[in-house]
Amino acid sequence: MPPAKSSKGPVVGVDLGGTNMQIGVVSPERELLGESKRKTKSDEGLDAIVTRLISGVEEACAAAGITLRDLVALGIGAPGAVDPIEGVVLEAVNLRWDNIPIAEILSKRLGIPVFLDNDVNVAVYGEYRLGAGVGSKHLLGVWVGTGIGGGLILNNSLHYGHFMTAGEIGHTLILPGNPPGSRSLEHNCSRTAVVDRLVRLIRSNRKSILVKLAEGDIEGIKSKTIAEAFRRKDELTVEVIEETAHLLGVAISNGVTLLSLERVVLGGGLTEALGTPWVEMVKRYTRRYAFPDRCKKVEVVESQLMDHAGVFGAAMVAIDRMNAK
Repeated sequence: MPPAKSSKGPVVGVDLGGTNMQIGVVSPERELLGESKRKTKSDEGLDAIVTRLISGVEEACAAAGITLRDLVALGIGAPGAVDPIEGVVLEAVNLRWDNIPIAEILSKRLGIPVFLDNDVNVAVYGEYRLGAGVGSKHLLGVWVGTGIGGGLILNNSLHYGHFMTAGEIGHTLILPGNPPGSRSLEHNCSRTAVVDRLVRLIRSNRKSILVKLAEGDIEGIKSKTIAEAFRRKDELTVEVIEETAHLLGVAISNGVTLLSLERVVLGGGLTEALGTPWVEMVKRYTRRYAFPDRCKKVEVVESQLMDHAGVFGAAMVAIDRMNAK
């Protein structure tokens, strides 16, 4: 990895997903100077993804009025299991990557230090440093979208654990007696799970305005469609969302009880679509089950940075790791 430049220049934050990548140039004053978005197109392979990502960095720099030479570092959040110390994506199913040293690859192409972390970790870190987590020392972030991911801040630092995998709340079992494929939090509370439950109930002759809102394509229901039905108080949608909030609140309360956390930040596509009413539901159940009574004061709040959390978080990871050297 190239030697670090001064940490006082602009850095790039990259939120790399299986479908899209979001890239932003962040100033030393923590302002977003320019950004770009690209389709990831993971089926085209590693080299194509890297080339597309670098093209996006160049576009974001142009939007910020700077060149690549002005950058001091790049931070990237990638899906799946990662080794943030070695800068290696260990396994990312939706990218079809195994043991990819992405930090080294990008560093050689760009000529600057590159710092890697898990995509939800960087989003949670972004909230902790610049958003809804500011002021908290002990924080759990839970991102509810296509799947469910999590990140932990303990004693003002990202917590990785012995195996470097801490925060994988989506894969915790909440209904172990269920058949395989329906036992984990992600199996029951992700947007994918919510859509699956709604589709099955509609096909069992439950009535819902979702059929009309989705123009008959109920299997293609999006978060915003669910949110619209929820806003209109569609009975079936409210029932499913309430049950989902209940299960999610139970899982989060266990984390609060185990780690005595002061704050929980909810993010992700489903959270952004449903907004404050959804967060209030989850908070109610989290506080109901947290133990002991003093833990029932836990704050449950929604993301402030929204879909920019990953970009800002990746940038802050790069800045803080450079400053720590």
